[in-house]
Amino acid sequence: MIRLIRTSSDNEDFAGLVKSLDAYLAVIDGEDHAFYAQFNKINKLKHVVVAYENEIPIGCGAIKELDEHAMEVKRMYVSPEGRNKGIASKVLSELEKWANELGFIKCVLETGKKQAEAIALYTKNGYQVIPNYGQYAGVENSVCFEKDIKGNRN
Repeated sequence: MIRLIRTSSDNEDFAGLVKSLDAYLAVIDGEDHAFYAQFNKINKLKHVVVAYENEIPIGCGAIKELDEHAMEVKRMYVSPEGRNKGIASKVLSELEKWANELGFIKCVLETGKKQAEAIALYTKNGYQVIPNYGQYAGVENSVCFEKDIKGNRN
């Protein structure tokens, strides 16, 4: 059974999953990893979701305020043993719901063009490609997405 919890970046299970994510991204991003890593610090994230399967942490994600209307999705990861079970979509949905509860109307995110699984996840979950924003503007290996979440209140 999959259990989701809302927490913060102080959660030790989240920190452990992010360590695995960073190791994975170091391989995928190659020489570009240092550039992206500077935007992925996890200290002081107030809105984190951790997924557990049989009480083992297997997935995570976070949101942080980008502006008055948008939350940025950060640090999405599912461990290899948790993949292909819909866990990433569950975490993403919970983050969107939380952002909506906080009064935000959209979620935005950036991922790397080399991360085909991530691009497929976001596309499958209703995200649309947008021009690269903020620090990603003009970055050739980045692709940015956006999703309107104002109808997600439950």
